[in-house]
Amino acid sequence: MHSTQVDAYLRRIGVERPARPTVDALRELQLRHLQTVPFENLSVHLGEEIVLEEKRLLDKVVGARRGGFCYELNGAFGLLLAALGFEVRLLAARVYGDEGRLGIPYDHLALRVRTVDGGEWLADVGFGAHSHYPLAFEARDEQEDPGGTFRIAEAGPDTAGVRGGGGVAEKGAGGEGAGDSSATGAKAPEAETLEREAAERSGVVAADLDVVVDGRAQYRLETRPRVLGDFVAGAWWHSTSPASHFTQSLVCSRVTEDGGRITLSGRTGNGSVSSWTVCRLCEIPTGVANTGQTVWFPAMWAPVASNAASVVECVFGNSDVKSQGRRR
Repeated sequence: MHSTQVDAYLRRIGVERPARPTVDALRELQLRHLQTVPFENLSVHLGEEIVLEEKRLLDKVVGARRGGFCYELNGAFGLLLAALGFEVRLLAARVYGDEGRLGIPYDHLALRVRTVDGGEWLADVGFGAHSHYPLAFEARDEQEDPGGTFRIAEAGPDTAGVRGGGGVAEKGAGGEGAGDSSATGAKAPEAETLEREAAERSGVVAADLDVVVDGRAQYRLETRPRVLGDFVAGAWWHSTSPASHFTQSLVCSRVTEDGGRITLSGRTGNGSVSSWTVCRLCEIPTGVANTGQTVWFPAMWAPVASNAASVVECVFGNSDVKSQGRRR
């Protein structure tokens, strides 16, 4: 990214260019991104190709003022962070589904970010309902966030009996008692960081990590760095497969400035629709569920969603419908 593109991206999310790539700057960047760039899958239903290339990502998120799903949002956000001086690594994850089943390889894209003032962070602006702020990557205890109580824990074996990373982590650094900060033999974060860096230099990769919110595992994270092109197959599957939840329903969601979340969906949802209203600019009818926090489009809203920019800009920026409550 060149300087003009960086400035345009920062204007898109309403943030001044940070003087240094610090953790405070990262926190502001992630929160503002979540508040301004929606998690949405409109391209999937409009037949628009998902292209994981820098120019196409910036054209969509910044130029067209659209959103996207994980590959696009975290892909673009990673480009911005790298241009601002952060050290960024792309990580692959598999999302937990029904009955704890893991999704496909390259199911999700998240970011591992290092700041100049120390520490590494899990940054994620592309999972929908997730943490509002970056999570301390090396911490194994609970981390409180407006989005819930999060914990990053060493993952146990998957259904194939594989722990990931070749199962090389040793006791106290990811073996017996892993994921429990009180486990005997646990190492200090500084020692774990040095050990991990030495392992990476020697070609050894640590075991996978589970990202847990409110006691429920969200996704299993690999620690091996990836490049954006690695995720092309996952993006293709999610945008074309009948088994993908992205092809089964339309969704558009973002965090609100009051800490809540507003979600627009083509599904009827669990809550009954208590009232209907019309966005005063784009005239799209929406229904407010009885939770007061989720906004449902009519079941057949694909025709009105043909103007995706109208949905993203008008409903989220100018609608009379406002979120209520702190959590989705």
